[in-house]
Amino acid sequence: MSKPSLPQGTRDFAPDVVRKRQYIFQTIRSVFERHGFLPLETPAMENLETLMGKYGDEGDRLIFKVLNNGLDNPAKREQVLSDFDRVLEGKNSKGITERALRYDLTIPFARFVAMNHGTLSFPFKRYQIQPVWRADRPQKGRYREFYQCDADVVGSRSIWNEVELAHIYSTVFRELGIPVDIRINHRKVLAALAETCGGAEWTTPITVAIDKLDKIGLEKVKDELRERGLDEGQVSRIEEYLGISGSFSEQLEAVQRLLGHLPSAQQGIFELKSVYELYQGEVWDQKDDSDLKIDLTLARGLNYYTGIIFEVKAMNIQIGSIGGGGRYDDLTGLFGVPDIPGVGISFGVDRIYDVMEEKKLFPANLERSTDILFFNLGDDESRRSFTLMQKLRSQGVSCELFHEKAKFDKQFKYAEKKRIPVAVIIGGSELTAGTCVVRDLNTGEQRTIEQEQLLKEYFKL
Repeated sequence: MSKPSLPQGTRDFAPDVVRKRQYIFQTIRSVFERHGFLPLETPAMENLETLMGKYGDEGDRLIFKVLNNGLDNPAKREQVLSDFDRVLEGKNSKGITERALRYDLTIPFARFVAMNHGTLSFPFKRYQIQPVWRADRPQKGRYREFYQCDADVVGSRSIWNEVELAHIYSTVFRELGIPVDIRINHRKVLAALAETCGGAEWTTPITVAIDKLDKIGLEKVKDELRERGLDEGQVSRIEEYLGISGSFSEQLEAVQRLLGHLPSAQQGIFELKSVYELYQGEVWDQKDDSDLKIDLTLARGLNYYTGIIFEVKAMNIQIGSIGGGGRYDDLTGLFGVPDIPGVGISFGVDRIYDVMEEKKLFPANLERSTDILFFNLGDDESRRSFTLMQKLRSQGVSCELFHEKAKFDKQFKYAEKKRIPVAVIIGGSELTAGTCVVRDLNTGEQRTIEQEQLLKEYFKL
C-alpha cells in the first residue's frame, strides 16, 4: 500500500491550528454581526453555467469542474470520449460536467439574491464563511482549497456602504493585531484609462495586465500589453498612469489632470474622494496618515466590478493580499434580475492565519483546550471524580478524566503535553475524607480542599 497523501494545494488542520482558525473566524463574525450582517450558506457545488463567464478567461480556467455520474456507462463511451476532447480544448460539455465547485462566494450570493429577491428586505446585508476551490498553482499563501469570509450589501447604491466596509476591514485587523494598508481604486478610473487607449474594449486586457504588476513587475506588464495589441503610445500612457504617486489627494489631482476630461473618470474621482473623506470623518486636506490608501495600480481582474474596489495588505510582511472586494452594480443581472446594486468585501483567512503565525499574534490561551485534568487512581476514586467533573462541566469548565489508572508521572506528562493548567487528585484518603488535592501545574503549588469547596470556592461557581 502506498503512503497516504493529500491532494496538492489542500491541508489537514490539527487541533491547535483549528483553534487558531476559529479565533480568526469568531473575530470576523463578531465584527460582521456588530454591523448588522446576517449569516448565509450556499452549496459547495453550483451549476457550471452559474459560474462560467463571471470571472474572466483566467478565472474560468481555474474553476474545478465536477464530472457527471455514470461516465463509465458503455453505451455512452463514444460520446464521453468526444466530450472529453471538447473539455480538453477548454470548452464545456454537459455530457461530461454540469456542475463545479464554487470559485468564490460572491457569484453564489448573487445567484441566491436573484432566486430570492422577491422575499428579501433590501438593503440585504449578509456574511458568509465557507470554503472555495480554485485550480491554481499552489505556493506560499495560495491554496486550491481555502476559506473566504465575505460581507456584502445588495439593494443600495449609497457610498456609505463602501465606507462601512472599509471600517469593517480596519476593525477586524485591529482586533487581530495585524497592521494593514486598506487600498482602494475605482473601476471607472480604469475604464477611463482604457478609453484613452482606444475604447472600452481595452478595459479587460488592461486591467488583467495591471493586476499582475506586483507579481511580474512593470516591464513584463508592458510586454503583456504589447502582446495584447496595444501600441507604444498606449503603453506609454498606461505607464504614466502607473507612475502616479504621492498622498491620496495628490494622486487624485494627477488622475484629474490625466483623465479628468472623461465623465467616467470624474465619477470615479468623486467617489474615491467621498469615501476617503467620510472614512476619515475630517476635512479633505488633512495629513494622509490613514490606513485607507489610494492605489491606482489596483485593478482586481474580475470582470464584475463596476465601482470602488478594495484590497488589503499586511504591512511589513511578504505575502499577497489578505482581503479584497468592490462594487458590482448589476451582478444579479447575470441571472435575469437586473438593477440590484451590490458591494462586498472578502477576508482571506488562510493568508491571515499565515501572517498571524509568522508574527506570533495568536493569544497564548488558544493552545489550551482543557482547564482541569482529574487523575485516575482507581475505580471508586474515578467515579467520584467523574461526578464532580460533570458538575464543573455544567458550569462551563472544561474537564477530563485520565482514561485509565496509571502512575502519577504518566498523568502529569499527559497534562503537560496538553498544557492543562490544573490537576485534581482524589485518592483513597481523599475519597474517605471528602476532600481533593488541587495542584497548579504551572507553579507546582497545591492545596487540599473539600470537594464541595472545589465547586463553590476554587472555581467561583
